Amino acid sequence: MGVKLRILFLFLIFVQLSANNQIPGSEQKRPILLRGGTIHTVSNGVLEETDLLFSEGKIITIDQRIKPSPETDVYDIYGKHVVPGFIASYTRIGLTEISAVKQTNDHSEIGIFNPNVRANVTYNTDSDLIPITRSNGILTINSVPASGTIAGQSSVMSLDGWTWEEATLKHPTALHINWPNMYVEYEKKLKKGKESQKDIYLKSIRELNFLIRNVQAYHHRRNAKERKAEHKQKSDLRLESMIPFIVFKEPIHIKASEIRQIEAAVEWSIKHNLNIVIVGGDDAWINPKILVENNIPVILLGVQKTPQRRYEPIHTPYKLPAMLYEAGVRFCISLEPGYPMDGHVRTLPDEAMKAYAWGLDKNEALRSITLSAAEILGVDENIGSLEAGKDATFFISDTEPLLQRTNPSKAYIKGKEVDLSDRQKNLLKKYKEKYRRLGRLKD
Repeated sequence: MGVKLRILFLFLIFVQLSANNQIPGSEQKRPILLRGGTIHTVSNGVLEETDLLFSEGKIITIDQRIKPSPETDVYDIYGKHVVPGFIASYTRIGLTEISAVKQTNDHSEIGIFNPNVRANVTYNTDSDLIPITRSNGILTINSVPASGTIAGQSSVMSLDGWTWEEATLKHPTALHINWPNMYVEYEKKLKKGKESQKDIYLKSIRELNFLIRNVQAYHHRRNAKERKAEHKQKSDLRLESMIPFIVFKEPIHIKASEIRQIEAAVEWSIKHNLNIVIVGGDDAWINPKILVENNIPVILLGVQKTPQRRYEPIHTPYKLPAMLYEAGVRFCISLEPGYPMDGHVRTLPDEAMKAYAWGLDKNEALRSITLSAAEILGVDENIGSLEAGKDATFFISDTEPLLQRTNPSKAYIKGKEVDLSDRQKNLLKKYKEKYRRLGRLKD
């Protein structure tokens, strides 16, 4: 018992040391005018030598030669670029710290069906992954629970705030379902034959169908007028939490990568008249028609990875965004959560760059991590592009976006200027100073 207590004590110390010490941005008190920059609106093209005025966390106007009021702070940004904050649409930011250390993971619950799990209430605003991610221009993320067939409800979170309530931009984003595996192993040495493997899959689908019928019946009973109190339907937290998605058609994100999974998930959604988004979609290029006909978007989990099958061309994942765009499929790009990518969400722009290098139009590549992501997550009225009336969530850089040397110098989330330092940048400053004192580095 003493050993366990010592381990717990050391873990608590580790948690304290790993928490970031950055102070969230303060509320915008005065209007700010950014004068003469290159504005990458995403929705209305690129506007050169244009002014952007924002106040109280909202963009007021984008125009040339805006005349500021006396109380407006004016910053000249000639030659600089203003870009909407990037959006990572499928992450575990705030729910994990070190993926390989299970004590730092809070993204999974026990059980197969957890529709009542909410990502935002678990979100850790002190996570050290937040400043690391934010420093590369990712200012908004969708935090997603992970376990079971029904993992729970995701939340769109701003990467700034003292508490999870302040950081929550939208909840729920969607209900998340991990589609059962449909791959059948045919090796003779396996304990489970092919029929047993198929039965496991069919059982999972029957359980999903049964749960949907229960939600519909539960909703009907809850709304029925009963004369006696004992006849009223008792509350069921799991069924109650699914009503918005099953009855009122809020989005359901289904993680399905293999083509059989994708087609089965689409057919299942049609059968039950559900509003779904495919997450993963590695094989979406095989049958994009089914996605276009049913207006089903795809959240791609990474571009820089190997193909699904050994005989496929090595560049298939790189070309997937361009293939989906040409086929008319709505999509956005994110990253596969889990080790080691939980700590590398900051590389999201690299995925869009790779898609651009392999045939996707550059404007569409930028859109795939800004406005397209916002549209799929249902927050495009607030973020994703630079337009009057939207949140002032953007960053300023010396170079245009989607370049390896693009480095945000300032960032605003809802008009609040946020700290762009992180652990790596602080270590760089520290060791630069060391070698400067040794005379081995000149200013």
